[in-house]
Amino acid sequence: MSEKKIIAVIGATGAQGGGVVHSILADKNGQFVARAITRNKNSDKAKPLISEGVEIVEADANDVESLTKAFTGAYGAFCVTNYWELYSPEKEKAQAKNMAVAAKAAGLKHVIWSTLEDSRKWIPLDDDRMPTLMEKYKVPHFDAKGESDKYFTENGVNTTFLIASFYWDNMIYFGMGPQKGPDGKLGITFPMGDKKLAGIAAEDIGKCAYGIFKAGDKYIGKTVGIAGDHLTGTEMATKLSKALGKEIRYNEVAPEVYRSFGFPGADDIGNMFQFYRDFEKDSLQIRDLNITHSLNPAQLNFDAWLAKYKSKIPVE
Repeated sequence: MSEKKIIAVIGATGAQGGGVVHSILADKNGQFVARAITRNKNSDKAKPLISEGVEIVEADANDVESLTKAFTGAYGAFCVTNYWELYSPEKEKAQAKNMAVAAKAAGLKHVIWSTLEDSRKWIPLDDDRMPTLMEKYKVPHFDAKGESDKYFTENGVNTTFLIASFYWDNMIYFGMGPQKGPDGKLGITFPMGDKKLAGIAAEDIGKCAYGIFKAGDKYIGKTVGIAGDHLTGTEMATKLSKALGKEIRYNEVAPEVYRSFGFPGADDIGNMFQFYRDFEKDSLQIRDLNITHSLNPAQLNFDAWLAKYKSKIPVE
């Protein structure tokens, strides 16, 4: 049997990277083995990976030399940044550049860069339909990633640009699930109007990425968007009602109202939803359900995700 190829995984203890690692682990007869890249191999999140026999290598996305060492000897890498840890597009872009430079230096054959659209290609900074944030961005956590695509291209790295969707898991962990309104009735609140939102189970992102690696050169140089379902707010509320056994309404609000909610990043998230709403056709077309299914035949649609995780959704 030939020696297995190493996939170095940034963010191996997070949602996306963790999904890649576990997909590799689950495929016992596959051609790849995971190398988990983390800042602290003694962290509580890293310990389960060690117990599963995963190689752990410490590296910091802010340190290109540490990344180069961590990538050396690997066939490929899964690269992702966490904007919500940084709250800084500039820092996020610097990390992405470090990953691209390190990938080139280490001679990686295939990198998957977890990116998003640069919304400014659709709605320029001088377009006042959407407020400009931090002077240079419309949707900072989208735009920084999209702008960073160039680092991989300019460094000549064989890259697949992976675009994910709205995490349904946000309903569990980030307060986007059903909440009681002033009238005491439960509802989900999005500024999406009657437009459809592409959504996905966080665990399926890593499975799709693994499918891309398994496909060899097929997706190198291409942008691949993934989603488990395309649903309106009303459709999501109906499915939630059925799964939870409680009436859940869809509260439609204007983007400017959502931006005023005051939680950290509310303006960014409000702009994101407005981008999804105003450019529904493009965002759904990019996030192709058929391609997603071909990469991960076991993908969850919203009904299947609810069946699996409904007990974890906090209902106030």
